[in-house]
Amino acid sequence: MAGLGSFCVSLLNYKTAKYVIAENKRIGILLRLYQLAVLGYIIGWVFVVKKGYQEKEETIQSSVITKLKGVTMINSSETGSQLWSPEDYVIPPNGEQVFFVVTNYIETPNQTLGRCPESAKVLDGQCNSDDDCIEGETVKAGHGVKTGLCINDTGTCEIQAWCPVEYKKRPEEPLLSEAENFTVFIKNFIRFPKFEFSKSNFKDNPTNSSNDTYLKGCSYSDKDPYCPIFRLGHMVSLASHDFQTMAIKGGSVGIVIDWNCDLDKDSSECNPQYSFTRLDNSTKSGYNFRYARYYKDQNGTTNRTLFKVYGIRFDIMVIGQAGKFNIVPTVIAIGSGVALLGAGAFACDMILLYMMNTSFFYRERKFEIINFKRDRTKPKDGKTGHRERRTRKPAAEKEAINSIKKPEETELTEGSPTVENQPPVDNRGPTIPRNTGQRYSAILSPQGGGTKNRTDVRFSPTGTNAGMTLA
Repeated sequence: MAGLGSFCVSLLNYKTAKYVIAENKRIGILLRLYQLAVLGYIIGWVFVVKKGYQEKEETIQSSVITKLKGVTMINSSETGSQLWSPEDYVIPPNGEQVFFVVTNYIETPNQTLGRCPESAKVLDGQCNSDDDCIEGETVKAGHGVKTGLCINDTGTCEIQAWCPVEYKKRPEEPLLSEAENFTVFIKNFIRFPKFEFSKSNFKDNPTNSSNDTYLKGCSYSDKDPYCPIFRLGHMVSLASHDFQTMAIKGGSVGIVIDWNCDLDKDSSECNPQYSFTRLDNSTKSGYNFRYARYYKDQNGTTNRTLFKVYGIRFDIMVIGQAGKFNIVPTVIAIGSGVALLGAGAFACDMILLYMMNTSFFYRERKFEIINFKRDRTKPKDGKTGHRERRTRKPAAEKEAINSIKKPEETELTEGSPTVENQPPVDNRGPTIPRNTGQRYSAILSPQGGGTKNRTDVRFSPTGTNAGMTLA
């Protein structure tokens, strides 16, 4: 209980800092190096690199519009010459943030609804007898529904489907190899709502030329970031891949538009930065899907042409942030730096007070417990701690002391003429200059039994020094 009481009482104590200068060069050098490192971190990293004095906004509102241009001619043994334009090879054609460009394909023309054998590549469509082809059962990973018959010539089940089924292989060379030179115009509009700042990635009114003429004649380069017209082959090469190799199986490329705007500067300094990367795994299969084009023949029968297309998918991603000076993050950054400086002093204190051979010496100088009531009565140099109070003497005693005359004044009064015939006497005595080597000698001569003591004062000048003898 006594320990608990002492602990509770100690909670009411007040602690205040006591500054002690420790002449220890190792600790001093360590502290200064730490402070220099913290100052370098605050000034160099926090303020210069990260711009910690700015208020940030990472919420960016963005709109992307794309438009592709380019045509190519393809010669096919079955369908003859075909002209592929953006309406044919761009999917979807309405210019969204994600678009697909056809680079290779397998064409199955003139398909009609009917009965035909399943492809031999489909495992679930293979059969040895009619018992393996259950009527009405869908062929897994196949092209239609089983009719219940097994076709011995092909060793597959007969199906109800669009016939003939797809049977060709993928071409080893991209049919749309010229797609490498197709161009895409990427319009990007961004807005930072907190700062009410809006901008686009192309020039609205270029200098010395109209907007249409400028955009038709320019192409993207690092020196001209406001011409967002990109060649497809250039974008793939910037992603560190070969366009012709990727065009065989297809793939996926990411286009990143980064807006990093310092709104403390002019708006012309806020420019987009483009980067390109391949998103899919190049060692595995690329990107492909199927679609069909439907038409009716002269008899009104619905036919279609099936395409299995391979190509490159482009994903446009817009990121960014804006910053502007604000006093709040500035104060927070400075406060964090001051706290780091205090942490250095705390670490040096721990080393000095607890991790050195002479720590006990520094601890004795660092920590001191004081109590005014106890220390005021503590003896110091043989004297009590109380302040000695001067006793006031009674008024009667003061008058008695003042009434006692000095012997010199008594003798001078007895042997002197009346005050009326005597000139005024200066009671201050002779003025003796300092530091001139004067000698003072006082000799008290005893007189006869009934006589009073007499004091004779004689002055005998000697050169510049004056000697005084009291007799």
